Amino acid sequence: MEWVSEALLIGLRPHGETSAVIEVMTPDYGRHLGLVKGARSRRLQPVLQTGNSLLVNWRARLETHLGLFSVELSEARAARLMESASGVFGVQIVAGHLRLLAEREAHAGLYRAAIALLDHLDGLLQSAALIARFELMLLDELGFGLDLSCCAATGRTDDLRFVSPRSARAVSAEAGAPYADRLLKLPAFLLSGADDSPDAADVVAALKLTGFFLDRHVAGPRAIDLPTARTQMLGKLEAERRGLS
Repeated sequence: MEWVSEALLIGLRPHGETSAVIEVMTPDYGRHLGLVKGARSRRLQPVLQTGNSLLVNWRARLETHLGLFSVELSEARAARLMESASGVFGVQIVAGHLRLLAEREAHAGLYRAAIALLDHLDGLLQSAALIARFELMLLDELGFGLDLSCCAATGRTDDLRFVSPRSARAVSAEAGAPYADRLLKLPAFLLSGADDSPDAADVVAALKLTGFFLDRHVAGPRAIDLPTARTQMLGKLEAERRGLS
C-alpha cells in the first residue's frame, strides 16, 4: 500500500530513541498517522513542527497498518505562527479540532479551510472570527451543523439574531425577543453574505455559540475538553471587549 499527498502536520509523539509517530491532515486520506524514522534528527526536527505543510509518502504492507511516512517540507509556517499570540492560539486550536475527525476519512473542504485559516492569522480579533467560521464548518462536517438559513419560528430569512440551543436553528429578533435569555446570540458576520468586520463582542458571542454545540455534541460525549488555547483566546477577547466598553 502506498500513496503520496500534501499534508498539514497537526501532531507528533516520540517513538523510541530516534523516531516519531506523526499525525497529519490530508485532503484525500483524511487524518492519518504514520511512523517517521529519524524524526528527531537535526535535519527533520525543523520540518516536523505543527502547522508546517509537508509532502508525504505513506507506505505499509497492509492498509490497516500504521505504516511509514517519508516527508519533505512544502511550506514552513510554524516559526511564523509562533511569533504572535493569534498564531500560537490558532495552530493549537486548528490541530485540536482536526483531531476530532475520524481517522482516514476524507474532508477535503475542511483541509483547505484549515490551510487558509493558518495563512491568515493576522491579529487576535480577525483570527478568532476565522476560527468561529471554521468551527461552524467543523460542526457541519461532523454531522451537527447549525441551520442559519431562516427563522425556525416564522421562516423569515432577515434579521436573524439568535440560535435555539435545542434545535440549532436560527431565530429572528422579533420571534426570539420573549425568549432572549434562553437563546444563544447569533452574530451577523456568521451569516452568508454578511459584513466581514465584526467587533470583539460579536466574535466572543460567535465562539460561545460554536463552543456550546462543540461541547454538547463532540467534546462532552467523548469526555474531553475543547483545546485549552481556545479558552485562552476567548479570555483575551473578553478582556479586550471589557477594555473597550
